Amino acid sequence: MLLGVVSDTHGHVANTRQAIRMLESFDPVAVIHCGDIGTAEIIPLFATWPTHFVLGNVDEEVDEIDEAIRAAGQTNHGAFGQLELEQRRIAFLHGHDLPRLRETIASDRWDLVCSGHTHKRDLRREKKTVVLNPGALYRATPHSLAIVDLTTLEVTDVTL
Repeated sequence: MLLGVVSDTHGHVANTRQAIRMLESFDPVAVIHCGDIGTAEIIPLFATWPTHFVLGNVDEEVDEIDEAIRAAGQTNHGAFGQLELEQRRIAFLHGHDLPRLRETIASDRWDLVCSGHTHKRDLRREKKTVVLNPGALYRATPHSLAIVDLTTLEVTDVTL
């Protein structure tokens, strides 16, 4: 079972469409968007999968974004999301609240913690927790996303 993880689209539709094409080639069962969605126009691009969104520091049009997420039948988790997929406990947040991110990682309650914000890929293990930042789909070189195998917690970095 594969999970797609993206972050920091910042309303950039062209890059997000590229990411969608890459996600389609992996056929994930779900996608997590780690915030800085940017605009409501991004939301329907993820219609192929159940997509779980958290809000980031540039997501100022909260009502508009939330309405688009609901209209698309997707899930807005606000500032902090949590899921259980394939018996894996997953937490996700944007990462601009650094104390909350650190606390989430240090809690050792999660198999996988996903965040964005820095526009830089990051993959590491802290105790039993895999910590993942997929990079960004805007203002990053290169633009990137990640695919997580939930059975093994192996992460594949995908460059656009």
